[in-house]
Amino acid sequence: MASNSGTPEGVEIHGPMHERYDEVLTPEALTLLAELHRSFDGRRQELLEARQARAADLASGGTLDFLPETKDIREDESWRVAEPASGLEDRRVEITGPTDRKMTINALNSGARVWLADHEDANTPLWENMVGGQLNLRDAIQGKIDFTSPEGKTYALKDEVATIVVRPRGWHLSEKHVTVDGEPVSGSLFDFAMYFFHSGPLQVERGLGPYFYLPKMESHLEARLWNDVFVAAQDHVGMPQGTIRATVLIETYPAAFEMEEILYELRDHSAGLNAGRWDYMFSIIKSFHSRGRDFMLPDRNSVTMTVPFMRAYTELLVRTCHKRGAHAIGGMSAFIPSKDEKVNEQAYAKVLDDKTREANDGFDGSWVAHPGMVETCREAYDKVLGDKPNQRDRTRDDVNVSAEDLLDVRSTPGDVTEGGLRGNVSVGLQYIETWLRGQGAVGINNMMEDAATAEISRSQVWQWLHNDVELADGPRVTRDLVERVIGEELAAIRDRVGNDAFEQGRWDDARALFTDLALADELADFLTIPAYERMP
Repeated sequence: MASNSGTPEGVEIHGPMHERYDEVLTPEALTLLAELHRSFDGRRQELLEARQARAADLASGGTLDFLPETKDIREDESWRVAEPASGLEDRRVEITGPTDRKMTINALNSGARVWLADHEDANTPLWENMVGGQLNLRDAIQGKIDFTSPEGKTYALKDEVATIVVRPRGWHLSEKHVTVDGEPVSGSLFDFAMYFFHSGPLQVERGLGPYFYLPKMESHLEARLWNDVFVAAQDHVGMPQGTIRATVLIETYPAAFEMEEILYELRDHSAGLNAGRWDYMFSIIKSFHSRGRDFMLPDRNSVTMTVPFMRAYTELLVRTCHKRGAHAIGGMSAFIPSKDEKVNEQAYAKVLDDKTREANDGFDGSWVAHPGMVETCREAYDKVLGDKPNQRDRTRDDVNVSAEDLLDVRSTPGDVTEGGLRGNVSVGLQYIETWLRGQGAVGINNMMEDAATAEISRSQVWQWLHNDVELADGPRVTRDLVERVIGEELAAIRDRVGNDAFEQGRWDDARALFTDLALADELADFLTIPAYERMP
C-alpha cells in the first residue's frame, strides 16, 4: 500500500499499484479529482445529511409529495433538455454489465445500441475492479482490447460496437483507497474523474462524448451537484459545456416526485431518465420500512410492472421525459438464457411481453442483462419504432399521475409466503458471498442479479420481521424463524455446490452480514457500505 510517486499535494493512494495502474492514477487525473473533492465534497455531505433528515421524517409519519417550491419549474412549458448527443439518438436496446475485460468486449459486441459500463450495482468496489475497469474502457475506446479465456477462447471487438455510457457509484459511497487532505474521496467523483479525464477526450475524437448514468439520487439538489461537477470538469480540461451527457436513474422513491426538477437541473447535460425498477422497489421498502401494511410489499417475484404504484411511476416517467424532449428508458430484464429449453421459452416470452408493454407505453428503449436477450428486446421496440430512432414526439398528454397514485403500494396484490422468505434468504446469501469475492453481477436461478436484488432481499426480511408479518402459508416471521431459515438455506447451498467449493468461498462472512442486516434494530441504508468494510 503506497502512494503513487508524483501525486499532487494532499492526495494519497492507499491501494496497491499493479501493472499499468500508473496509466490511470496519473498526477493530472488526480489533480482533477482533488479539485472536484475540495470544491464539492462538502455539499455532498450536506445532501447525504438531508437524506437522513427526510428518512427520519418519513419514519415519524411524514409523506412524499411534489414540491411546492418548484411548482414554477413543473408548470413552465417552455424549457426542454438538450437534443440527443451523437450515439444516443437511438437507444432501443441497452445492455448492462461490469467492466471486466471479457464483459467489456461481449457487451460492446452484443448488438445493443448502448452499453451501461457499470462501476456500481453490477460491479463491486474491489480496488482492482475500479482501476482495472478504467483501463479496459480506455483500451476498448482505442480498439486495443482483447481477451483469451483459460479454456483458450479468444474475444475481440467487432467493427460496430455499442455506445459506452458509464455508471459511477452513487453519492453515498466512498473510495477508501484514495484520500485528499486525509479524507476518503467520493466513489462517484473517483469513477467520474478517471473516466472523464482519460476516456472523455478519446470519445470526443470519435465524434461521441463522455456519457454517464447517474444512480441513487434522491432529489433535484443532488442532480444540481452533478451538473456543477460537469461544468467544473469541462472547464478544467477546456471541453465545451454540454459535451457531457447524463441519464438519471429514477430508482428512489423520493426522486419519483422530482423527475421534472432533475431534468431541469441537468437540462444542458441531460440524456433522459431511466426506470430503475428493482432499486425503486427497494427504496419503497426503505422509505417506509416501519409504517406497517400500507407500504408492505408481497413476495418480490409477485410485484410486476403492472401493479398500480409501478404503473403510475413508469407512466409518469414517460410523460415527464417526452414533455421535455428527453429519452425515457425502460427497466431491466434480468432473465438470462438457460440450458433448459422450457425455462428459456418462458423467459423469452416474459421478456418480449415486458418490452412490448414498455414500447407501447412510449419508452424509447430498455435494458437487458445478457447478450442473449438483445434480439428479443429489439424485436419489441422495432415493431413500435420501425425506422424512427425514438418516440420522444409521443408526449403522452393522456397521463395524469397524482402523488396518491405513486404512493398506492397498499393495492399491490400478492402474499408474503414461506417461499418468498426462503427465496430472499437464499438469493441474498448467494449474492453477498459472490460480491465479497469481487463479482457484482451474478446468475442465480436463471436471473442476472445485482446489488438491488440483495437490497430487496435483506430489507424485505427486515420489514416482515419488524412488522410482525404472518406468512400466508406459515407462522409469523420471528427472529428465531429467520435464523433457522438462514441456516437451512445455507445448508442447501452447501449441498448444491459441494463441501470443497463451499469451504473456499466466503459463506461465513455472507451469513454474518446478511444476518446482521436482517435482524438489526434499525434498517441499514445500504448493504454495500458494511460489505465494503469487509473488502480489502
